[in-house]
Amino acid sequence: MKRMLLLLLVFVLVDFQSFAQSTPKSYYWVQLKDKKGTPFQISNPEAFLSQRAIDRRARQHIAIDETDLPVSPVYIDSLKNRGLEIIHTSKWLNGITVRTADTALIGKIAGLQFVSELQLTRPASALKLARSKFREDELNAEIDPSTYGIAITQLTQLNGQYLHNQGFRGKGIQIAVLDAGFWHVNQIAAFDSLRLSNRILGTRDFVDPYSDIYQQHTHGMSVLSCMGGNLPGKLIGTAPDASYFLIRTEQDPTEYLIEEDNWVAGAELADSVGVDVINSSLGYGDFDDPAMSHSYSDLNGKKTRITKAANMAFSKGILVFNSAGNEGAGGIKAPSDGENVIAVAAVDKYGVRASFSSVGPAYGGAIKPNVAAMGASTFLVTSGGALWYSSGTSFSSPVLAGMGACLLQANPYANVKQVKMAIEQSGHQYSKPDSLLGYGIPDFGKADKYLKVNSLNNQISEQSWFVSPNPFNDYLLVKNINSDSAENCIISIFNLQGIQLWQSAFKTSEQILLNNLSILTDGFLILTIRSGGKEERFKLIKTER
Repeated sequence: MKRMLLLLLVFVLVDFQSFAQSTPKSYYWVQLKDKKGTPFQISNPEAFLSQRAIDRRARQHIAIDETDLPVSPVYIDSLKNRGLEIIHTSKWLNGITVRTADTALIGKIAGLQFVSELQLTRPASALKLARSKFREDELNAEIDPSTYGIAITQLTQLNGQYLHNQGFRGKGIQIAVLDAGFWHVNQIAAFDSLRLSNRILGTRDFVDPYSDIYQQHTHGMSVLSCMGGNLPGKLIGTAPDASYFLIRTEQDPTEYLIEEDNWVAGAELADSVGVDVINSSLGYGDFDDPAMSHSYSDLNGKKTRITKAANMAFSKGILVFNSAGNEGAGGIKAPSDGENVIAVAAVDKYGVRASFSSVGPAYGGAIKPNVAAMGASTFLVTSGGALWYSSGTSFSSPVLAGMGACLLQANPYANVKQVKMAIEQSGHQYSKPDSLLGYGIPDFGKADKYLKVNSLNNQISEQSWFVSPNPFNDYLLVKNINSDSAENCIISIFNLQGIQLWQSAFKTSEQILLNNLSILTDGFLILTIRSGGKEERFKLIKTER
């Protein structure tokens, strides 16, 4: 880990001395044309990725490619030698964030042969807003103590106890929290278990590398408590046994495009150290400089830099959760529009959508938000360090992300595409998604069963039978694709608890029609075909008409 952290300091290339200078300076994004001159090679990933990051890719059959190669140091040196301060680099997007007070120099940089685009991301004259962009804690709400504390509702609404009761509470899973600050996480009792077991694996501040991340904004602390909080009888988060990286990318109370580039740097760091999950309770659309703001057409799932980076993180095998936003009818923000991002809406304890929860769809019609969790009167550690209620999709996202970590622990060989699909398919309105809650409130018991059955099917190699349709309602057509077989067969249908629901014997033919199956219970089922001393199994989904 020490070797990896040293490598990361080289690759991110933050010029720490530049932050100590007092002259107001502007930030710019420099888009590069290529990676010519890089000394790094895909065949030697250990030089730029941790072993855990390499293993995560291998486990999910993800190839290491050119996007994993760090930015060319030739270009970095060229910009530094011209007097620019290097703030971040992005290997995924092949760009560099720089800082300078010399506007004439910027004009020259735009004309360099290896530069394709240059964009202002934060002006030197940036002004602070009068108030925070985050929602405030609530003053009063009903209290209903339970074994997990009042936070039990947040867990049971997702059927999270199904996984927790089996011991799947996030152990061995690493979560990166990208946020605005983590005030007093090093002191607050709710995080004692994280500290005592050394499960805060690292911190990083991409806004101000000289700052103490534990003296910054309280927002990330509250977000972390939804997952990693652990005060038995008072508050237990959805992933109390997971490990965490705490990464500051958000600068409250200003809003400039530089924060998206901070996010990109944070996500790349998370990938490099090998995390499994990213939770980001942040969103960007309207900036203090209107010229930087995103239009609705920009939110098409793959246009903005932050959304590109979020999609890229997913392609590298990381499950990405992001708050849908608190703009209500004002719509979602980037990176929640990402086609591979799980955008999380907010509901109350009754499953009713919170009025502030941002609506979709993404530009072009993609379903957004994807799913929902409790974000109205979420019980957590508040900005004052006490246990109380607060509201916002900032909290529904980590509630769900924590359960996503538990699902990964329970299904270590599932890839992120399968896990994302399982979460969505377990939603209470999967068959009728909308622009308010997407596929609805997930059931992690169903999601786990879906992944288990999918894993079962993947273990089956050469099959002699084909079963359709799937999902089904009233009938199934069983086709014999091995015409040489003349054996009789027995077809049975079981639920996931192994209880036989249906069975019949048939003389083997090319096609067998199974009728009147609407009497079977809806949900995931397993069909077995026994013939000639061999048994084949198929996962099925029984639905209503």
